[in-house]
Amino acid sequence: MAVQPAKPVAPRPVVRASPVEEAQDGPPCPRCGTPNLPERRFCRRCAAPLTATAAPPKLPWWRTRWPFRRRVRMGGSGNALRRTIALLVLLAVVVAGILLYPVGKNVFQDVLDKVRGTAPITPGTTSASAALEGHPASLSDDGLSNTYWAAPAIGDSVTYDFRTPFRLVDLIIHTGASADPQQFRQQGRPLVLSLEVTSSDGERHRKEITLNDQPGPQTVVTGISDVVRVQLTVREAAGTGPGRAAALAEVEFFKRT
Repeated sequence: MAVQPAKPVAPRPVVRASPVEEAQDGPPCPRCGTPNLPERRFCRRCAAPLTATAAPPKLPWWRTRWPFRRRVRMGGSGNALRRTIALLVLLAVVVAGILLYPVGKNVFQDVLDKVRGTAPITPGTTSASAALEGHPASLSDDGLSNTYWAAPAIGDSVTYDFRTPFRLVDLIIHTGASADPQQFRQQGRPLVLSLEVTSSDGERHRKEITLNDQPGPQTVVTGISDVVRVQLTVREAAGTGPGRAAALAEVEFFKRT
């Protein structure tokens, strides 16, 4: 008779002793309050991080200075004081801008005078308080340096009026009867002129000009806006005497383009 195979026998369960639960004497979870081991980084129940939170970012230096530094004060947080300080600073900036506006405007215009080009401009009319016969004021802006306006005496003036206002960057003055050195001293020559420039709003700019007693162009920098009139008055002259008037050969005006 054949032998039947044996039936498998299930192994008996082995009873093992449960490990002793370690004491959870670490800090409790900040989220659920479950105690944890000191070395744990995350809560064993809710997995919330147990490490200390990162330090807040460092404030910029100006936030650590009064009055921008935050403090808790009795009766308030100090926001009103900070707002007052900020308002006073803003007011001071506005007042400084108003007071310095003319200076800043003049500096800006002077910079434009240097970076932009210039072009000659001709007066609309030219007149003089006095002139010798044959040497009227119009000869001082005819483009020729061998013709001239002859001022009979100290204190006489020549006036140039312009049709439209312009920015007078500078002017060039030629004194004497001619650019030729020998003819230059045949007449008197202005040495000091009073320059008076009138703007379209009526404002007047005055300047004393000291000239070299030699032939050739002499440049006078002005930098005045909205010019409508220029007047030159003879204050001192050389080589004057009987029949020798102060000769102003040519005055050239240049505007900003």
